[in-house]
Amino acid sequence: MKLLGYWRSSAAYRVRIALNLKGIDVEHSSVHLVKEGGEQHKADYAALNPHELVPTLIDAEEDLVFSQSLAMIEYLEERYPQAPLLPSSAKERALVRAMALSVACEIHPLNNLRVLQYLTGPMKLDEASKTAWYHHWIHQGFAALEKQLEQYSGRYCFGDNVTLVDLCLIPQVYNANRFAVDLTAYPHIRRIWDNCHQLEAFVNAAPEQQADAC
Repeated sequence: MKLLGYWRSSAAYRVRIALNLKGIDVEHSSVHLVKEGGEQHKADYAALNPHELVPTLIDAEEDLVFSQSLAMIEYLEERYPQAPLLPSSAKERALVRAMALSVACEIHPLNNLRVLQYLTGPMKLDEASKTAWYHHWIHQGFAALEKQLEQYSGRYCFGDNVTLVDLCLIPQVYNANRFAVDLTAYPHIRRIWDNCHQLEAFVNAAPEQQADAC
């Protein structure tokens, strides 16, 4: 199995955590999102992933090549049931998926690299305006998630077991810290960040631990 990603990609970060938690050996291959205009736009990569995004997962045993990090994690969950990332009941699985998607679909897409590049490129926003955009959408998403965590969290986002929500949240908190977002108003989010970083699977998946970190 091979994961094509980038050290700072939030989506690749999610998948790395899942692979680590499940103890799956995988070959990592870097697709640099900035160098030479972005290696994700080169023809050989675009042939694998027409969206020209990372990550891409290749499972040669199944003759499978596909994109979208949550689809990858669901695939790993089905194929490698050890260290489950979804609860056993349909009701709880639905709640976990809903919380995870609130990060992956409502927060992350507004703050990913291609959006920020568009803001400072064609839209001609200055760095201060880009940062204000970033902070606005983090605060809006985190404020809603914090309310859900008041109801559902334990040691982690959903009770006392790591779930798909944690895999989505931790990369987003990493990015919020990188952009100096004040997270004081989100005690549950900060507590879960600390708890997850007691686990090697999260520590080893961190961007700075990757071979292509620069």
